[in-house]
Amino acid sequence: MKRLISLAVLAIALLAVTFARPALAAGDAASGAKVFSANCAACHAGGNNVVMTEKTLKKEALAKFGMNSAEAIITQVTNGKNAMPSFKGRLSDQQIQDVAAYVLSQSEKGW
Repeated sequence: MKRLISLAVLAIALLAVTFARPALAAGDAASGAKVFSANCAACHAGGNNVVMTEKTLKKEALAKFGMNSAEAIITQVTNGKNAMPSFKGRLSDQQIQDVAAYVLSQSEKGW
């Protein structure tokens, strides 16, 4: 009986973690468009990249460089990397999630 209860608790915990995580990363693409326009478009207008031209926000480039998930984009925007500045402290966590949703949405549409 203890084993059955332990398995049930484990299954519930796994389901909670599995389904709760995407909800945390979910963002509002419409709000993200506004944040992107005000903070990102100078370097990434139209999904391009004026600093590192091969690292665009286009679907193929995001996949090639491992940036085709909300989590990867959130990490990049939050912490920065190479020529990309950190937006931690400049944008809220929700704004960063919204930008990630917008970038992924636009990459699917082909910018």
